Amino acid sequence: MKHDHTHELPHDATTMTRRNAISTLGVTAVAGALNGVLPTVASASLPLSQGLPSTAGRLRQSVARWCYSRTKIEALCATAKEIGLVGVDLLGPDEWDVPKQFGLLCTMGNSFGTIPVGFNRLANHDKLVADGEAYIPKAAAAGVSKIVVFSGNRAGMSDGEGIANCIAGLKRLMPTAEKHGVVLCMEMLNSKVDHKDYHADHTAWAVEVAKGVNSPSFRLLYDIYHMQVMEGDLLATIKASLPYIAHFHTAGVPGRNEIDTAQELNYRGIAQYIADTGYTGVFAHEFIPKRDGVTSLKEAVAVCTV
Repeated sequence: MKHDHTHELPHDATTMTRRNAISTLGVTAVAGALNGVLPTVASASLPLSQGLPSTAGRLRQSVARWCYSRTKIEALCATAKEIGLVGVDLLGPDEWDVPKQFGLLCTMGNSFGTIPVGFNRLANHDKLVADGEAYIPKAAAAGVSKIVVFSGNRAGMSDGEGIANCIAGLKRLMPTAEKHGVVLCMEMLNSKVDHKDYHADHTAWAVEVAKGVNSPSFRLLYDIYHMQVMEGDLLATIKASLPYIAHFHTAGVPGRNEIDTAQELNYRGIAQYIADTGYTGVFAHEFIPKRDGVTSLKEAVAVCTV
């Protein structure tokens, strides 16, 4: 089947991403907002295994749903299975059960909050806690063991106050998360390019939150793309922060597109380094393909199979 390149749009100011969709619409509206915007994965009947390793190596690789939002979840799961991934990342409740049909996992659930309105403000806590206490048991029942959460935007707040407020709010959810075996993962995002004013924009800031929450049910989602844009020094930072990291995201820098030679990171070396630490969590691809989506995903998996 020939892939229809007319559906592929560049990542520019007119493209809605998962991030700004969540920020403006909330989780329940993301799927509809993204539909028809991003490139599609080709049919699962394609000979995807040609030229690929039979396994994704020592890293448990996954793919972010929103990057292939025009593809039916069943087709994406079939593709992921054949490529050798362990699951699909960032699914909402309506899709949590689909990966199981293919012997895959939902490797992370979407948030019950939004990027700009997060745990760094006391005024947000009652709603976030109520929503989380309803959401966490449902995720656990569906076999979803990790959920992404966000700090919220600064809006003039100091780092110290933001850290203290995040700790206070997240601690309220830890009894529920611990009871159900679910880990809430705060994602670090860059505030330089994509998410102006986001508070958890440095690893050290998020690590302080994790230390304060002090629970096995709270960890960090280290987005390699965002942290390269924001602070660099990736390998040393990962090494120092690894006890608090439960999930990784990938994308090419700059532009959050393909993992290829047109971007500045040595993803083969990064994957090798992370695998050598003995990391057993998920390493999920969250890039926006500018060309054929299946080809790009296959190449990313091959690069990171170590």
